[in-house]
Amino acid sequence: MPAIYDKLAQRAIEEVPHLAKRSLSVNHTQSVTLGVMAVYVVVIALLWNLPYVRWSLWPFKMLVIAFHEFGHAITACCTGGRVKSITLDPHEGGATTMQGGISAITLPAGYLGSSIIGALLIFAGFDIVASKIASIVLGVCFLLTLWWARRDWLTIMTVLLAVGLLVACWFIAHGEALRWVVLFIGVMSALYSVWDICDDLILRKVNTSDASVFAQKYGGSSQCWGVIWSFISLAFMAIGIIGGIAAFPESFSQQEKDSQNFIPTRRMW
Repeated sequence: MPAIYDKLAQRAIEEVPHLAKRSLSVNHTQSVTLGVMAVYVVVIALLWNLPYVRWSLWPFKMLVIAFHEFGHAITACCTGGRVKSITLDPHEGGATTMQGGISAITLPAGYLGSSIIGALLIFAGFDIVASKIASIVLGVCFLLTLWWARRDWLTIMTVLLAVGLLVACWFIAHGEALRWVVLFIGVMSALYSVWDICDDLILRKVNTSDASVFAQKYGGSSQCWGVIWSFISLAFMAIGIIGGIAAFPESFSQQEKDSQNFIPTRRMW
């Protein structure tokens, strides 16, 4: 009997690498998703910096900034603080007014929080049903944001437009459009810290950024902390991609079929 157990254990050990390799192999559907992500990165990077066309990203920038402020707010609540308000500025800025909390956690939570949200949305963007679930979770986060920002009209309009977009996408090809929108928002949110830190600390050298305040409180330079947070954001994004590849190998047709059985919607287009 021990010999049989030894053989079974040896076989299990031999099978593990094959299972891991098979689960991370990229099929056609996932290749298309990765290709679309690459296009998103290039397009967002260009639109982020090109004059005259930067305005086209404005609604999504406001949404990602809302994620950023939500990161500050939720960590403040989790560390014993209290959120007084959230505001978004038309000049693509935001502010979270809070009392208490642990600043060593709340300060980086804006960039890292938006990166985590982005990574989760990228993960969900590999599958239609997962994108539907992600949109529901986003809705809950939006409700919290609306509560904290109930006196700021720009935040309210940004959240309502985002909700409207997500709801509309539920009715396009049984939610297939929702998948690509969730993926786009995920890519932009995951890389927001990289682009914004580069914009603030390298190109414009803003003295009131989260990284600058963190450096003043805990030492180091704002550029150093910005680079560290950027690498962490990229790591989160990589984890989201790997997780999506491992978890969702289904084809486009199978995803659409599964979507019809999860909170089905009437196909409008």
